[in-house]
Amino acid sequence: MSQGIHHTEVDGIPTLFAYATGPMRAGLVFRVGVADETLAGAGITHLVEHLALHRQGLADYHFNGATKAAFTHFHVEGAEHEIVAYLDGVCTSLLDLPMERLETEKEILRTEEARREPGQLPLWRYGAQGYGLVSYPEWGVRGLRPDDVRDWAGTWFTRDNAVLWIAGERLPAGLSLKLPAGQRRPMPAVTSALPTAPAYFSDGKGGVLLDAVVTDTTAARLYAGVLERELSRSLRQEGGYSYTAASDYTSRRDGFATVTAFADALPAKQDAVLGGFVDVLAGLQVGRIAQADLEAVRGRSDATLTAPDAAVRRLPGAAEELLAHRPPRGLEELRAELWAMTPQHVHAVALEAAGTALLQAPSGHRADWAGYTAAPTTSSYAVTGKRFEAVRKDEPAMVVGGEGVSLTAGGEAATVLYSACAALLSWPDGGRRLIGTDGLSVEVEPGEYGIDAHTMATIDAAVHPSAVVQLPPRQQRQQRQSEGAASAGRTAGSAGAVRQKTSARRTGGQTALLVIFGVLAGLWSLLALSYTVFGASDPETSTGEWAALTVFLWAVGALLAWPAVRVVRSTRRG
Repeated sequence: MSQGIHHTEVDGIPTLFAYATGPMRAGLVFRVGVADETLAGAGITHLVEHLALHRQGLADYHFNGATKAAFTHFHVEGAEHEIVAYLDGVCTSLLDLPMERLETEKEILRTEEARREPGQLPLWRYGAQGYGLVSYPEWGVRGLRPDDVRDWAGTWFTRDNAVLWIAGERLPAGLSLKLPAGQRRPMPAVTSALPTAPAYFSDGKGGVLLDAVVTDTTAARLYAGVLERELSRSLRQEGGYSYTAASDYTSRRDGFATVTAFADALPAKQDAVLGGFVDVLAGLQVGRIAQADLEAVRGRSDATLTAPDAAVRRLPGAAEELLAHRPPRGLEELRAELWAMTPQHVHAVALEAAGTALLQAPSGHRADWAGYTAAPTTSSYAVTGKRFEAVRKDEPAMVVGGEGVSLTAGGEAATVLYSACAALLSWPDGGRRLIGTDGLSVEVEPGEYGIDAHTMATIDAAVHPSAVVQLPPRQQRQQRQSEGAASAGRTAGSAGAVRQKTSARRTGGQTALLVIFGVLAGLWSLLALSYTVFGASDPETSTGEWAALTVFLWAVGALLAWPAVRVVRSTRRG
């Protein structure tokens, strides 16, 4: 057990204790999170967390809960008796959740979700399952019944699937944690939606994002710090392209970790930021790692490990490590390893990161020139079955078969198999969206394809009931995008590759083109209209000359308007 952290037990729950003065702090951690759910049931863990905290009411001490990808935390800070009351209250509520609050807490979760902007990288890396679910809305919340919630709490929130941590002068007297017996749950399975790596995708937002999965080591933590320094130096200090250039390191607690990096960019600087970002990564991959950068990052890390509250700050992470069957390491062991690291160790991590990298480029930008493969937005095949042509021109055809549904156009297809359908979103107006476990989706709008009721019923019957999500009426067709705003990246990607949808964000140059040609076309059209109306009355102009000149003027006006029309049709406002 790590230095300064002592291992004990309270009511059968492994407990980590670290001595600290001041207000007592404590946390109860369970090995359950979003990655343990299904897409159709997403949000159930978060709902249990909210219900478990309701009876705490408004307290003078600080408390809260947090639902993460693989863990759920209940934490508190206050006096000793407040710690006891809080932990006892959480456990009591988990045994008997206040179901009279169920619908109210659902509404609160939907309000909370409206303010949340989950990232797209997990979706593209893991698909619509496991760790990828953090990118999606909590679609399952609306349809959850009391028995569903009770069963989930009874399965996952047990004493054998929990670890308690406490920071204070002693263990609080009278502490009682009454939880049902259960079993320690394994870490979530790691899925993949990337056939090859490094890979990239384009998103409508400005800036560049990257994540890479690496072995969870001290060298990897140092790599994340060195990467941040290089990005800041290159893109902010030297280039002046970015205001924020940062990195983050998150352990998955399964022996691997995710290194995430970000650099923001104005529309006019996106090319420079993307190029500079890739150059920084390439420099680290060839071993250009400055000893001064390594020493600076190492110094900050060592200061964290030698701080007076180092053991206390490590408690929540140590609890997660214990739940993942990875005994926490001692502070002295970590320091020894930290000071043994060399630029060569960091270089090895840079090479590992290069092999798993996933890059999010600004909309309209590619990264294949830098060796990144475009992440798939289409499927490798289409199903066979009944074909439905789109009512509107230039839209893909839809094929509904016994295996699944495909959109096909120009030799490309987006396919969702019923057997791999993570969720079927269903609206009362007949609209459907099938989302595959790989993150690709297919929109099924009966009115746009003339699909008969029998065929729609066949689709509904082919998907397992547990994957069906009943959603409320849409005020307008576009509302389905807001219902799935967090997953629109992969959805738009799959549909866009097949349908060539006009979803690209308008650049500054395109906006200027639109304004210039729009104004010229407008002025010329006024001239043409004036001549059309008044030119025929000119006694010096024959009818044939008037007609010919009128046609010429309007033809020129159409030519001037065409570039502006192309911009409007192929882009959307930023």
